[in-house]
Amino acid sequence: MILKLAWRNIWRNKRRSLLTAGSVLFALFFALIMRSMQLGVYDNMVQNVVNISTGYIQVHGKDFWDEKTLEYSMEQTDSLEHTLLATEGVADVVPRLESFSLASTGRATKAAMILGIDAEKESRYFDFDEGLTKGQIFPDGNGILLSEGLAEYFKLDIHDTLVLIGQGYHGISANGKYHVSGILKLRSPELNKQLAFLPLREAQFLFGAQHRVTSLVVVPEDHDEFAGLTQEIRSELDTTTYEVMNWREMMPELVQAIQADSAGGLIMLFVLYLVISFGIFGTILMMTSERQYEYGILISIGMKRGKLALTVLLETFFLSVLGVIGACLLALPPVFYYHAHPINLAGEQMGNAYEEYGFEPVIPASNDPSIILTHSVIVVIITLVLALYAVWKIYRLQPVKAMHS
Repeated sequence: MILKLAWRNIWRNKRRSLLTAGSVLFALFFALIMRSMQLGVYDNMVQNVVNISTGYIQVHGKDFWDEKTLEYSMEQTDSLEHTLLATEGVADVVPRLESFSLASTGRATKAAMILGIDAEKESRYFDFDEGLTKGQIFPDGNGILLSEGLAEYFKLDIHDTLVLIGQGYHGISANGKYHVSGILKLRSPELNKQLAFLPLREAQFLFGAQHRVTSLVVVPEDHDEFAGLTQEIRSELDTTTYEVMNWREMMPELVQAIQADSAGGLIMLFVLYLVISFGIFGTILMMTSERQYEYGILISIGMKRGKLALTVLLETFFLSVLGVIGACLLALPPVFYYHAHPINLAGEQMGNAYEEYGFEPVIPASNDPSIILTHSVIVVIITLVLALYAVWKIYRLQPVKAMHS
């Protein structure tokens, strides 16, 4: 009965009801757009850097992360990989050999990061074909794959030759000459300027590190569970020989940058909610004042104040839900569109700032359903809290005075 009465009441004055629902719609719509864009940028940053650089979880030799030299590489053993794969929550293990060399064409020279990879395993989790602009990925297991920025620096094309000069395991000379098999555009501008890929076996031969790797990248079944999985792997391995780190531990600067920017975004949302709260409260204040006579009559004929207060709260709840539904219907199309087609800032001032920090200059939207759920609940709670003013007025109402007002 009270539900029915509350639903009918909101349509008695359509203008007032639409004004309240519209205030909720406006607040939630802009909150969803702002937050989805912000979280989309963070997700994109993490994906671009983590997938091709550190991985979500990495197992490497003790002290390798601090020293970053082949002297702290580890032996690639089947037993270690089997131990990791047997851990619940681990989808796969990807070996890598990472080092630095001086790359040269005779006309130009530059330091380059060399990453030896198992192309078959890497392609399961990193879409090489999406970024491949020319050539192929290690046809017949040979050649070198260059990042686009590195190829442009040397003015190289496929089938051209690049010479690598460096130091290998135990200080041996690591020199090699490779033909360019493909050119790959990486989303991370920083990596796109300096990264070159070799087949894992070829990289091990170049650096004199046969059957050795610098890291095993652990691919979790659920990327959101990487923290718990890191602890579980640590408990399985000898921590005096191996070190297990997740991407947050390996890249604290990125984590801090995201946290600082996220705090600024949350402050903006707080200001938005504060402004809209005044608008919603003004509507509730007007509604309460206009209905003093109605409330006085209802209490006079015997309606309990508790039931009347509940009816008013339900009215406000229905209006807030209508606003939430409207906001979601309006926000979802642009969110899904910009998730599939991110805003490209290349060439813009903001885009240049992104590239200076080593991030791809795009703004994608996140389609994480938790964003909609979280902010919808927040808006409904804010509206119900503001509606407590009407409840307070009902309990303080003097029927005779209200009917004569």
